[in-house]
Amino acid sequence: MGIEIWLNPACTKCRTAVAELDAAGVDYTVRRYLDDPPTPEELRAVVDRLGLEPWDVARPKETREAGIDLPREPASRDAWLRALAAHPRAIQRPILTASDGTTVVGRDPGSLGRVIERG
Repeated sequence: MGIEIWLNPACTKCRTAVAELDAAGVDYTVRRYLDDPPTPEELRAVVDRLGLEPWDVARPKETREAGIDLPREPASRDAWLRALAAHPRAIQRPILTASDGTTVVGRDPGSLGRVIERG
């Protein structure tokens, strides 16, 4: 399978991640998550693999712009997942998942390296 990358092509960090994947010569699949938004269930799986909560992968500015104003507590987890699925622009990017399930928010070289070596 290789690596799946959720990206926004207009994002500099996403373009950097793709360049790193190309340079490493790994196989990857692109998901333009603004055009093909993840379901709440897909988001749940991603945040679980990341070991995070949905609000940890929310972009603050875009969350405010989308009007997402939910408590950051376990009781609101499902509401966060639904809100982020409905407003994918508010999701951190890029998110990469290796074939072994290793998942990172690839905003730094260390995170990218971890997923590339498992790709």
